[in-house]
Amino acid sequence: MPLITLPDGSQRSFAQPVTVQEVAAAIGPGLAKAALAGRVNGRLVDLSYVIEQDAELALLTFKDEETALELLRHDAAHVMAQAVQELYPGTQVTIGPAIENGFYYDFARPEPFSPEDLEHIEARMHEIVKQDLPIVREVMEREAAKRLFAEIGEHYKVEIIDELIPEGEKVSIYRQGDWFDVCRGPHLPSTGRLGHGFKLLKVAGAYWRGDPRNPMLQRIYGTAWRNKQELDEYLHRLAEAERRDHRKLGRQLDLFHFQDEAPGMAFWHPKGRLVYRLIESYMRERLAEYGYLEVETPQVLDRSLWERSGHWDKFAAAMFTTRLDERDFAVKPMNCPGHIQIFNQGVRSYRDLPLRIAEFGVVHRNEPSGTLHGLMRARRFTQDDAHVFCTEDQLQTEVGTLIEMVFRTYRDFGFDQIELALSLRPEQRVGSDALWDKAEAALAQALSDKGLDYRIQPGEGAFYGPKIEFTLRDSIGRAWQCGTIQVDFAMPERLGASYVAEDNTRRTPVMIHRAILGSMERFIGILIEHYAGAFPVWLAPVQAVVLNITDRQADYALNVTNTLRDKGFRVEADLRNEKIGFKIREHTLQRVPYLLVVGDREVESHGVAVRDRQGQDLGTLSLDAFGEQLRQASRARSLSA
Repeated sequence: MPLITLPDGSQRSFAQPVTVQEVAAAIGPGLAKAALAGRVNGRLVDLSYVIEQDAELALLTFKDEETALELLRHDAAHVMAQAVQELYPGTQVTIGPAIENGFYYDFARPEPFSPEDLEHIEARMHEIVKQDLPIVREVMEREAAKRLFAEIGEHYKVEIIDELIPEGEKVSIYRQGDWFDVCRGPHLPSTGRLGHGFKLLKVAGAYWRGDPRNPMLQRIYGTAWRNKQELDEYLHRLAEAERRDHRKLGRQLDLFHFQDEAPGMAFWHPKGRLVYRLIESYMRERLAEYGYLEVETPQVLDRSLWERSGHWDKFAAAMFTTRLDERDFAVKPMNCPGHIQIFNQGVRSYRDLPLRIAEFGVVHRNEPSGTLHGLMRARRFTQDDAHVFCTEDQLQTEVGTLIEMVFRTYRDFGFDQIELALSLRPEQRVGSDALWDKAEAALAQALSDKGLDYRIQPGEGAFYGPKIEFTLRDSIGRAWQCGTIQVDFAMPERLGASYVAEDNTRRTPVMIHRAILGSMERFIGILIEHYAGAFPVWLAPVQAVVLNITDRQADYALNVTNTLRDKGFRVEADLRNEKIGFKIREHTLQRVPYLLVVGDREVESHGVAVRDRQGQDLGTLSLDAFGEQLRQASRARSLSA
C-alpha cells in the first residue's frame, strides 16, 4: 500500500502499486492531461512507471521548462529516426540524444541526405505527431534484444548492447507504432505530446563513437521547443547569430583573419589590434585603481615546474612541448605557476599582503582541431590574468572587492545580465579536503555577503580550487561564461610560497586566481557579436569619417580630419571621387559611429553635417560642438551611437 508524498507535503495512499499517471489522475483530470513525466525519489521516470513502495513524487508538466524541453528533444530524436527509416528503408540508426537547444541522430546510409530529404523527413515527423502514437516501454533479456536487432539489420544497436549493457542486465526498449529503439528513457506518453515546435536544421558528418578509425555516419541536427512561438523565437536568434558571426564580421570590418598555416591563431589587422589595445588600456585603468602591479612571465617553462604545480597531470595533452639542452619544456597554457615564482623572489612579510599582480599573458593550448571556432576557441590567446596573494583573514575582503570589480567591468562593456555559479571540488584535484572546505566556504560567504543569487555546480571546480563563474547574457540572449574567481590553498604550498607572519612563523599565502574578461580574444569575439560589429563610440576603431561631396571640399575635409585627430579622436577622411550616397552606404556597413558630410555649405559655415550609423540626421554642428559630443561619449563609455 504505497504512500505517495507530493512536493507540497500532502500525501496520497493507494491500496496497490500505482503508476505515475494514475496518481496524476487521482489528483485531478487537469493534471492527468497536463502531466508529461514524474520524478520519483528524485529520479525522472515515465508516466507508466509503477510505484510499489512509499515514495516522494513530483509530477512534471510543460511548466517545468528545463525537464520538459529535455523530454521533448529526446522524443523528437526518436520521431526523426522513425521518419527516416520509414522514408529510407535500410538506413541504420545509431545514437540520438537531446542536446542544448535541440537534438540529433546519427544514421548509417550510403547515400547522403540532401536539403530536400530534410524537408521530407520533417514533413513525415509532423505526420507521426498527428498520429499520436503511444510511446511504450518494454524490457527484454539482453540476448533476446541482440537477436531482435540483428534480425532487422541494426548492427550498430547490437554493438551498443554488447558494449554498454553488462551481461545479465535487461535492455530497455521504447516502441511507438511499429518502430522501436534501445533507450533508457524516459519519454513522453505519446508522439502527439511532442507538438509541432520542431525543425530540422542541417546534416553533418560524424564518426561512429567519435573515432576516426570507425565508419563515417550522417548526423541530422534539429531543434525542438514547447510550442511554435518558442521555435520561431529560437530560429530568429539563430538568424541573428548568423548575421552577427564574429568570423564573418572580423573580415568584413577588417579586424582579423585566420588561415591554415596557423590553425587556431588570429592574425590581427590594424583596426582589430586597435580595439584590442583599447580594451587592454581600459583594463589597465582598472588594475591601477584596484592596486595591481603588472608583471610578465616567460612563455616556456621547464616540465618540472608544471609537474610540481599539478598542471602536468591535468593538462599535459593540451600543452605544446619542446626539448632544449636535454630538458623538457612546455609552452605555458596558463600563468599561475609563473606568478608564484615572482612571489617567491625575496622574503615576503604579512605586511606585504595582499599582493596583487596581473599579466596580459599570452598562452597556448593544443585544442582539438574540431573544436576551434574563430576567436571563441583558439590555440593562442591572451588572458587578462591576475593573482592575489593574501592571508586567510584578508580572503573575504579580497573576494568581495573582486566581485565588485567584475560587475563594474562588465557593465562598462554593456552587459547588465550577469549570472553566477559556484563550482565545487572535482573528482581529480590537489589539496586536502580540509583546504577545499575552507575555500568553498569562503566563496559562498563572499557571495552571500553581497546578496547575490547563484547556482551550485558540483564537480566543476578547477583541480586546485573552487571558483565563482560569471556568465554574461548578450543582446540576443546567449550565455557566455567569462570571468572566474578561484580560491587556491594548494598550489602556493606545492610551489613553496610562504610569508613571515606577525608571530615570525612561516605561513603559506592564500592564492586567488582572477580573470575578468577571460580570454581577450574571446571577449572581443563576444563584443563583436553582442554589438553586431557596431562598437560603442569609445571602442570603435574609427569613430568618425569625413566625406566630401565634390573635390571642392577636399582641402576642408582634410582640415576637419586633422583637427579632430589633434583632439585625440580616431577619424579618417574619404576623399574618393565617388557619389556621396555610395560613400555613406559603405561606411555605414563598416559600422562607423559618425559620418561627417561636408559640402559647400559646411565649408562656408565651418561646420559638418552629422549622420549616425543608424541613418539619423543629427544636423549641422561646429567642429567644437561635435568634438565635445564625441569626447563626452568616449569619456562616459556611452553604449549608444
